[in-house]
Amino acid sequence: MPLRFLVVEGNVKAPRERHRETFGKTYAESYGSVLQKLEKDSVYDIALPADEGANIPDAAGLEGYDGIFLTGSALNAYHATPEIVRQVELMRTAFKSRTPVFGSCWGLQMGAMASGGDVQANPLGREVGFARRIVKTEAGQSHALLAGRPEAWDAPAIHLDLVTTLPDDITVLARNSVTPVQAAEIRHDGGVFWGVQYHPEFSLVELSVILDRYKPTLLAEGFLQSEEDHGIYVKELRAMGEEPTRFDLAWKHGLDAEILDEDRRLTEIRNFITHYVKPTKSTRGRA
Repeated sequence: MPLRFLVVEGNVKAPRERHRETFGKTYAESYGSVLQKLEKDSVYDIALPADEGANIPDAAGLEGYDGIFLTGSALNAYHATPEIVRQVELMRTAFKSRTPVFGSCWGLQMGAMASGGDVQANPLGREVGFARRIVKTEAGQSHALLAGRPEAWDAPAIHLDLVTTLPDDITVLARNSVTPVQAAEIRHDGGVFWGVQYHPEFSLVELSVILDRYKPTLLAEGFLQSEEDHGIYVKELRAMGEEPTRFDLAWKHGLDAEILDEDRRLTEIRNFITHYVKPTKSTRGRA
């Protein structure tokens, strides 16, 4: 039987539709297409818990999926608005269902919030474009989530917030100088969650589209000095995404195969499916 996934969209309607207008897909639709690249026969549904009145699966409904994936979000977890509270509650239900869950960026924050941790703005500021020199912790050296990653690597990233208070049963797997929790496993209420603070699912083309929309923030916060600089930066990211052999641009931006090679960029998502979803599918009796 094909693997059945649920992709949980972290955004409210306006930003997800804006992403569809500029990239051609919502964040959840893009995530789903990545999953189908990795597992060609897989199918996926999309949940929209940020929307008032949305149909949100209960624990029994979540048990029918082989894996759950949480996307990023433009929301801030510490605001505790209804659209955020619904997502935290869904993550608590996911833990209870014991269905394997993977989260990118906001997804990791939801996993932490749902299990007793906390999320706040990073006092060091935003990590945007790429998370640089991520390194494994001692626990991360042998954890299947990071299997195949080198001693240090970069990954697409866009976040201001981060996990500040750790849940009781969390294993931090990776960190860097900006973000102390870059990857983690969280155990809570019978369930196990794997997540990263970065975005392995983002291609350079998708990242360039997002950063094009981020122009006011990038200029206001001093990441780029002028609109011309911003235009060049976005154009070059897109060029590398469309033509990964642009080694001149890779050298200029300090990128290597961990990002330029799609197969390597998707390492954590593939590992989650291979080392967690598929073995769990067998033990849960849906093989």
